[in-house]
Amino acid sequence: MRVGVLALQGDFLEHAEILRELGVEAVYVKKPGDLAGIDALIIPGGESTTIGNLISARNLGEPIAELARSGVPIMGTCAGAILLARKIVDRVVGETKQYRLGLMDIGVVRNAFGRQRNSFTARISLEGVGEVSAAFIRAPAIVEAWGGARILGYIDHPVAGRVGVAAQQGSMLALSFHPEIAGDRRIYSYFLDLARR
Repeated sequence: MRVGVLALQGDFLEHAEILRELGVEAVYVKKPGDLAGIDALIIPGGESTTIGNLISARNLGEPIAELARSGVPIMGTCAGAILLARKIVDRVVGETKQYRLGLMDIGVVRNAFGRQRNSFTARISLEGVGEVSAAFIRAPAIVEAWGGARILGYIDHPVAGRVGVAAQQGSMLALSFHPEIAGDRRIYSYFLDLARR
């Protein structure tokens, strides 16, 4: 199995390392041609505006959308989840016009849990996966899902309230946290199973 990891900015090295530990070939994706022959794609955490601008500048948006339409599993973590969402607002500045792939029927709030210094880890329970450790770093919250999307897990947070932290739509996953930091392999196994179907 070959899994592409979008390698424009952010935590792509950590995702690739975990994939290799699981016996999967990890391929860095920097241009449209790198998407050829992959069985799944991970869009990592990082800075969502920067990653989105680079996706646009390198003409990767439509090829990634075509992957989604053809059923190739795509997992977006933190910034990646923001880029997959159709609706994006920021907790502080509100409406944002940033670039997005807009592939999932979800709405997210950027920086929903506070700033970098408010980062935290927590145990969360995800439908189909179980209880896992999750690292939240300037993380978004998934505040709505409609159409083909459903929320797989929630967190109760003193600032954000009860909000979604993971959502699935067909073979696409949006995670508001960083599984590559907490190191829990079960989320990757769940995602790779989507690619094996």
